[in-house]
Amino acid sequence: MHKDLYDLGETPPRGHVPARMHAFTLRRERYGEPRDAFAHEVVPVPGLRPGHVLVYTMAAGINYNNVWAAMGHPVDVIAMREKAGAAEDYHIGGSDGSGVVWAVGEGVRGVEVGDHVIISPGQWDESDEDIRLGRDPIASRSMRVWGYESNFGSFGQFALVRDFQCHPKPENLPWDVAGGFLVSAATSYRQLFGWEPNVVRPGDPVLVWGGAGGLGTSAIQLARQVGGRPVAVVSTEAKARTCRELGAVGTILRTDFDHWGRVPDEQDTQAYAAWTRGVRAFGKRFWEELGERRAPRIVFEHTGADTLPTSLYLCDSAGMVVICGATSGFQADVDLRFLWMRLKRLQGSHFASPAQCRRVIDLVGGGLLDPCVTRIVEFDEIGEAHQMIRDNAQPPGNMSALVNARAGQTGFGP
Repeated sequence: MHKDLYDLGETPPRGHVPARMHAFTLRRERYGEPRDAFAHEVVPVPGLRPGHVLVYTMAAGINYNNVWAAMGHPVDVIAMREKAGAAEDYHIGGSDGSGVVWAVGEGVRGVEVGDHVIISPGQWDESDEDIRLGRDPIASRSMRVWGYESNFGSFGQFALVRDFQCHPKPENLPWDVAGGFLVSAATSYRQLFGWEPNVVRPGDPVLVWGGAGGLGTSAIQLARQVGGRPVAVVSTEAKARTCRELGAVGTILRTDFDHWGRVPDEQDTQAYAAWTRGVRAFGKRFWEELGERRAPRIVFEHTGADTLPTSLYLCDSAGMVVICGATSGFQADVDLRFLWMRLKRLQGSHFASPAQCRRVIDLVGGGLLDPCVTRIVEFDEIGEAHQMIRDNAQPPGNMSALVNARAGQTGFGP
């Protein structure tokens, strides 16, 4: 007998889509610290749409974007979607995920019911005019981050995605690992290899901020694979050891320096001189860790306001600072003299293309890239896991949450 709601891990009969599902949601009245903003609710299963796929979610990744969603800042994602005509007054986050294709909508290509997939978060309208004219879909006006800007992410028992978001899951990967690495690893890949001519080459010094996080652990490995020489910035010696084990040629403790944040006005000569001493001391430490007096050809950024002035100062002439986020704040200082006089490049980078996602999945499936999914949490710990990220208390690497999967499960079935 078919039911309208199934327990987590309970598999509905093949072909049956229940009416309701378990989900971890955000609502506007709960916005605040993640542990209080997230709640386990029962909500309707999203309706299938043309070009879309309903996925029975096995595991979900924990990412910083749903810390922002929980806080309601810098964007109230629920209000944003309501303004665009959405009916749901709740948000189901989760931009990383793995699962089984459960139902397909009209016009779906490339995936079939029963496929085991890893879900990427880049979501856009393939028929949009700017894409048809050749624009990178990530830069399209229709681009949305699934599970953040669009609803029905992987924190639901069922997830709603477009067909091109589904990538084959390597058979050897457990669901919990498969669901927890793609956002960070593919983002890192694009940052390091997506912006010709500023891509990592053999021998290139690379400065990696947040080296022990999901982005940083991928960046270190990817840079080393092509002969780059990454130096990682971290907050503790334990995290520094993790980075060295992954291939960093050196590590810097950011707690040894105090010049972070906005740059003092040059008219305040005393404060500006103190900042200059701090940034030069950091640069000297970079040389010491690298083993030679060379500036980083690529600076791998995602921390933003606290670090961007240092990144631009240190970056080599004709080098690139590439940034995909701003966890320490969005308002950062840029000394334009460094950009034009030293031919430096400040490049924004946002997730990755489907082809880049496939390359990263192949690297992980082939054992060439450690996905660094170091902590698996239960479904009801999703709020606490985001609080750990908010408090910078997460373990090195990535975290994922079990949804319908069991820990370490690779296949599907009893």
